[in-house]
Amino acid sequence: MEHQVFHDLSLKSSQLFQMDHLFQTSSYSVIFETKNISGKLRFQENPKQLIRIKADGGMDAFECPATQVRRKCELLKDWFQNRNMDIPVYGALVLAYPKQMVELAPKGTKIFFPIQLPSFIRTFPKEKEPSGDLKYIARDLAAHHQPYIPAPICQTYNISKDDILTGVKCQKCGTFGMKKIKRSWACGNCGHHDQYAHIPTIIEWYLVVEEKMTNKDCRDFLHVDMKTATRILQGMELLRTGGKRNRAYQIDFKRYLQKRTKFDCIQD
Repeated sequence: MEHQVFHDLSLKSSQLFQMDHLFQTSSYSVIFETKNISGKLRFQENPKQLIRIKADGGMDAFECPATQVRRKCELLKDWFQNRNMDIPVYGALVLAYPKQMVELAPKGTKIFFPIQLPSFIRTFPKEKEPSGDLKYIARDLAAHHQPYIPAPICQTYNISKDDILTGVKCQKCGTFGMKKIKRSWACGNCGHHDQYAHIPTIIEWYLVVEEKMTNKDCRDFLHVDMKTATRILQGMELLRTGGKRNRAYQIDFKRYLQKRTKFDCIQD
């Protein structure tokens, strides 16, 4: 059957939602949510959680991926209905590697390894009358894609920010800990100079650690003094909240991605 495949597609219905993979035909949609979590996986029903049992016996709890799939199916169906398209939506979980073990599978949600997906897709009936024109559906999906920025990794997976490597990373050799010099940054490992080296590090803070950054956060994360941290934060197009004593800075990722702004360099 003729089809289109979308990766990391983000749409907005009653809320913004992101799909790892969307298999789209003129008759139906299939959302595939991919997970790569080591250890034995136990899908608990009450409450709905994913329990990961590690090799050393330790256990971690995550939001249930089966619930995520069902929610995304409902949101995509609503998205289609808002455009007067009656397209059935299905969903499944995909475990990235065959070595992942499932001790207790979720009820009502299918789980596959990648090699099994073609056979799964062939089980869907080929409806005689399609729900719409595939080219039109695909164009509409692509046109309404918008950037999806997930919650910081430390918050999602309950990781302490003390476990995150700090320091400005050299984009040439990958070494952390570039030194701030006049009008630039210098790598002590390869000697590379980069006046904008702080920008990827600041962005990584918002993606990995927290949604806000204070002056102290900046000092600790970039290994700079208070004066330099102030210049860095004020020199970037960040959103400010709070007064002088509790001021914090946030990034508008949507604006940043649209403008592809090269933030101003810090001048010493």
